[in-house]
Amino acid sequence: MAVLLSPEIPVGRPARFGCDEDATTPAGAATRRPIVGSVHSWDLSTGVDGPGTRFVTFLSGCPLTCLYCHNPDTWRMRNGKRTTADDVVAEAAKYTTFIRAAGGGATVSGGEPLLQPVFAGELLHRYKHDLGLHTALDTSGFLGTRATDALLRDVDLVLLDIKSWDGETYQKVTGRPLQPTLDFAHRLADLGKEVHVRFVLVPGLTDDPANIDGVASFAASLGNVSRVDVLPFHKLGESKWQALDMNFTLHDTPSPTPAALTAAREIFTSHGLNAV
Repeated sequence: MAVLLSPEIPVGRPARFGCDEDATTPAGAATRRPIVGSVHSWDLSTGVDGPGTRFVTFLSGCPLTCLYCHNPDTWRMRNGKRTTADDVVAEAAKYTTFIRAAGGGATVSGGEPLLQPVFAGELLHRYKHDLGLHTALDTSGFLGTRATDALLRDVDLVLLDIKSWDGETYQKVTGRPLQPTLDFAHRLADLGKEVHVRFVLVPGLTDDPANIDGVASFAASLGNVSRVDVLPFHKLGESKWQALDMNFTLHDTPSPTPAALTAAREIFTSHGLNAV
């Protein structure tokens, strides 16, 4: 994984989503300020970041504090590198031929990208319209009200984390209430926006069959969920918690067995969903 370093801030083209503009600059002038955001890193990825090989931009900052987060170093925006959208898009442009050949695209992830909606929106717009790439937004939905209709028009796919159906469990896992995520999911359904739901199976925490069935029933009711990723809990991020002097409370929690993963996926498929 490579971290974007920007030793200087070049002047970019006028930003479609920007509010960080010089109010005294004449319309159409080339001296408007570029859109700047806090970037943790970028990577080329295949797997659960959307279809095909993807250029994934990880933005810094997240309002959730998930117990199993494998990147707690993304929680604080100040820990990222201030980077222009111009720099990020120029980096992505190096891989567009390969990405298109691999049936992929570009994903804006985090952290929580909607903590920086102007920056995230600019990236999505330019990935889609300047580079011609399929776009995905990876979000918990907690800050869904920050996603403008203009931002969502530039999103081909939303990767929506629904971490639990039981509200008390969701609060325990994330430190936040569930309802904003459900509200955002309904909004995406109303817009007909394609969604992949992602659910992390954590033994003793989210693996109650009734809890899984609640997520499955809700996802099936939306009508726009084309896939559900049932992801096994793992402890690959524990070393980051230790490096940050944070207590990883799931230290003794095992990963789910293959049988448990199969059983969870079967609950989703019983609702007519494509679960993998």
